[in-house]
Amino acid sequence: QVQLLESGGGLVQAGGSLRLSCSASGLTSNRVAMGWFRQAPGKERDFVAAIKLSTSSTYYSDSVKGRFTCSKDNALNTVYLQMNSLNPGDTAVYYCALDWGVSRISSVEDDYDYWGRGTQVTVSS
Repeated sequence: QVQLLESGGGLVQAGGSLRLSCSASGLTSNRVAMGWFRQAPGKERDFVAAIKLSTSSTYYSDSVKGRFTCSKDNALNTVYLQMNSLNPGDTAVYYCALDWGVSRISSVEDDYDYWGRGTQVTVSS
């Protein structure tokens, strides 16, 4: 059974940075993509970024491109989301998700098979 655990959320001032981590247990293959989604209060959950564990290919939403960076440590089965130049619009619960057996990265929530419980990121103005 795959389990995902996010960490690293918190409160930061506008312009600041945070790094989120997502540790995956129960993985039996690296032919997966691990993605980040976020949900602000009263809004739908949106795709943020994702990375393929086998190739390190990444994909970002337009809203975070150039500010957020996905990386991974295969030995630890952990992916990271480095978030720079944060603004209040980035305030949300951030979720880590895993898409099993992929050939390409998806930004579609329904394509992801496993989800973490989320970590709160709050950016103050």
